[in-house]
Formats: sequence, C-alpha cells, structure tokens
Amino acid sequence: MNENFNIETLPITEEIKTNYREIIDLVGEDPAREGLVKTPERAAKAIKFLTGGYEEDPKQILQSAMFREDYNEMVIVKDIELYSMCEHHVLPFFGKAHVAYIPNGHIVGLSKIPRVVDVFSRRLQVQERLTEQILDCINDTLNPKGVAVVIEASHMCMMMRGVQKQNSTTTTSGFRGAFKETETRNEFLKLITSQLS
Repeated sequence: MNENFNIETLPITEEIKTNYREIIDLVGEDPAREGLVKTPERAAKAIKFLTGGYEEDPKQILQSAMFREDYNEMVIVKDIELYSMCEHHVLPFFGKAHVAYIPNGHIVGLSKIPRVVDVFSRRLQVQERLTEQILDCINDTLNPKGVAVVIEASHMCMMMRGVQKQNSTTTTSGFRGAFKETETRNEFLKLITSQLS
C-alpha cells in the first residue's frame, strides 16, 4: 500500500455499514448493543483496508522504481509477510511469499516487490491466482530473464471451519524463463530455505 496510507481516511460508504449492521442482526445479535454499535463502521473500514489492492496498479509501482543496471544474477526477496482474504469464505489466509528475478537490463527498488505482493494480497483471492498474478506482473513489467514465486500460507477456512486442520499449510509456486531450468530453480529453492549466517 501507499506509504502515506491511513485506514482512518478510507471512504466508508453508508451502504457497507448498513450491510454489516444487517448481518449482525441476521446472526441473532443486537446491533444496538453497546459493544456492537460501532462495529459496522469498524468492519467497513477493515474490509476496505483488506481489499484496498483493487485501487492500486502494481505495474505502476514497479515502473516507478526501475533502474538500468548490468547486474544479471538472481535477486531474491524472501519471507515477505502476506495477509489475504479467501474469496470462497471471506476468511483470512496468511503466510510468506518468496520472490526472485534475474534482471535483463533493469533492476527494481527492493521495497517495490513486497508492495506488489501487498497489492494482489489485498483483494479477494485464492492462493493459486495470487501466485500467478505476482509472477506475471513482475515478468510483464521488468521483462527479466526469469521470475520465481513461492507462497506458503495457512488458511483460516481450513483451520476454523470445514476440516479444521490447524497445522496444515499450502505451498504454491510459479516459474518463468530461466527458472524453468532445473539448476536455476533448485538454486532458488535452496536459497529460500537456507539460513544465511
């Protein structure tokens, strides 16, 4: 999100608040109860924040910090925290993204890669699509020699409901260009799992 982003300045529509108030009533609670009076407004601000990625252009974020550089080895940003909302149950999933690219004449400011992850995460998502969107955005914008993305996440829709498996994680991956070659892909996978001293 924008560095100047402030949840308190989000435009919250009366319609969103009204819908949350109705949901509270429909589940059997009293929306006029003291503890719930301001909940529709708080919930509306929360959902606007959690879906704020629809209002940002991830390609523009990358383009704003592209620099010509001859460096042509692997660049990895790993352990990027991500928080998203499952589009099937509107429950959170969260974990880490590991992103790598091999420059092809341009590098990008390192902070822009986590911002791209944030933009796509802050939408109603499935992990598989999230992986592909990050991958394609970096590939199409930087035109690198290769891109790799691995996401490891826990899904509250599996932990709180349904199969209720609290210790399960889901891993998705995607590779473009040079990372389709076994040696390059294995180097990336080794580096994201290693602890450098």
